[in-house]
Formats: sequence, C-alpha cells, structure tokens
Amino acid sequence: MMGRQQAGRQRGPTSMDDERLRGETPGLSLREAIRAARLEAAERSGVIVELRDATLARLSMLNELLDPVFAQVPLEHVDLFDRGLMPGEIPRLFIDMVAHVTLARDRRTYRFLQDTRSGRHVLAESTNPNDIVDAVTRYIARRLIAREQAMVSIGAPPEMEAATPHPAPHHAVAAAAAEKPEARRGGPLPFLLGLVLGALAMVAAIALYPEITARLSLP
Repeated sequence: MMGRQQAGRQRGPTSMDDERLRGETPGLSLREAIRAARLEAAERSGVIVELRDATLARLSMLNELLDPVFAQVPLEHVDLFDRGLMPGEIPRLFIDMVAHVTLARDRRTYRFLQDTRSGRHVLAESTNPNDIVDAVTRYIARRLIAREQAMVSIGAPPEMEAATPHPAPHHAVAAAAAEKPEARRGGPLPFLLGLVLGALAMVAAIALYPEITARLSLP
C-alpha cells in the first residue's frame, strides 16, 4: 500500500511536467518575463531620474543663494574658485577643485565636502541651505587669507610691485650728458700737441734732406 502511494507521488510531478512541456498547462513564457523585466527597469529609471532632478533643483537653489557671496570675491582672486553645477549619477555643486556640495541619501540634507590628501572631510551638513551658505562663505574667506599669506611669504603682491617706483632710464642719459662737458674742456690740448709734433717733423725733414729744401726754393 505504501509502495503504491510513493509510486503515485513520483508519477504526479512527472506527468505535470510533461503536460507543461506539451503546452497543456499554462506557464510563464520568456517573452512575458522580458516584458516584466523591462517594466521594472523603466520604473527604476523613472525613480532615479526623479531623484536626480530633485537633487539638481535643490543644488540649483543653493547655487543662487551663493551668488551674492561670490560677487564679493576680489577680482584678483577669482581664479581660486571654479563654481559650477555638474549633473551626473550623483549631482554636485563644485565650489573649487577640491570642495563641493551634494545631497545625502535622504535627498534633503546638504553635505559640504572637501577632498584632501588624508581623505574626504565633511565641512558642514544641514537640511537648511542657509547653513551651507554660511559654511561656504567661511571656506572662501579661509582660502583668501591663505593666498594672501602665501603671497606675503614669497614677496610683495603683484599690485604692490606694480606701484613700486623704478628709476627712469633718462637718469643714465642725463649722467652721460653731464660728463660730456668735462671731456670737452680738455679738447684743445690734443689739438695743440698735434701742431707741435707736426712742426718738429718738418724741421727734422729739412735737416736730413737739404737737397729737397734747395729744390723747393728754386724758381
């Protein structure tokens, strides 16, 4: 009796599998599975796009709040910062090359991060965008002071160097012109010395060659 029941149990699944293979029993087809997978992927993509758009909207609002702060940065230090909203898988609002603002996983909390040699550090974290604006303002101030100290350590700032008076080139010309009258004062002496030497040369020639003098005296 037990043997018959076990045999019936073994034949049951086998017969159902045979019926499914013959198409007599309905089952999930590959086409239906692919269609369901596409729907799931589209839903996930839609959620991701919605979250990304929401993140970009929050970061854009923060970027507008930072406009008055960056408007106060001196023109000679504007090159320190490279602010820009970068869309992507994780949207970010860059302050410069090493600092940026992004949103946490809850899509509500702002995180102001800085990349350093020792790793990434959280400079500020808050759901209030005004708190992040204050943190970015303090960060900008520290960057400006650091540059000023660096410029002082290596020398005068460019604007101070431009204001430093330099000696005009006409000073050297004036000095050379002042020396010319002194040189001109000794000018007649070489001329007189030349005349004396010429006369002595003529006397020596007459003494050595009297025949030349006699020929010159003949009519």
